[in-house]
Amino acid sequence: MLRGIDVSAYQSSAYDTDGLSFVFIKATEGRSYVNPKLSAQTKTARDAGCVVGFYHFLWPGDITAQAEYFVGKAPERAGDLLALDWETTGDGTHASNAEKDAFIRKVKQLRPDNRVLLYTSRHFWLTIDTTSYAGDGLWIADYVTAGKPRIKAPWRFHQYTSDPVDRNVANFSGKAALKEWAGDA
Repeated sequence: MLRGIDVSAYQSSAYDTDGLSFVFIKATEGRSYVNPKLSAQTKTARDAGCVVGFYHFLWPGDITAQAEYFVGKAPERAGDLLALDWETTGDGTHASNAEKDAFIRKVKQLRPDNRVLLYTSRHFWLTIDTTSYAGDGLWIADYVTAGKPRIKAPWRFHQYTSDPVDRNVANFSGKAALKEWAGDA
């Protein structure tokens, strides 16, 4: 299992990369928010030689506009990963299954050379998701033993804790395998 973290504007741009193989960075949300630390957090990950992923927090509605906004703000580089963060919004709503699937498909269309993943919680995966569509891979949040999420579906990344930061593992034999997969969209 490879180790990684995910960061947003809540974390420092000078986060510790020791022992990490990958970093996911929040890029955008909806159609108006861009992480103000996006560039600096990306530089930290790239300087450490990590595989870099970017994610978009999805709101219901205007899915094509959100996908275009995300790919317009997330850095574009071969081997970077792109992810959709599908969960409950600040106002208690969430995008529908059709919206989730449409967003992933639109991002794949706009960035055909990048892998596109679904990030969601175990709760959403088991009780909200009805299509099981996760693009190129599932990134599941389930706060249990690293690498042992309580789902039966194949997964690529597992967020297993948020203390003190969001910690993840990746289901690859090594960093070279992750880089090969990420660059082989």
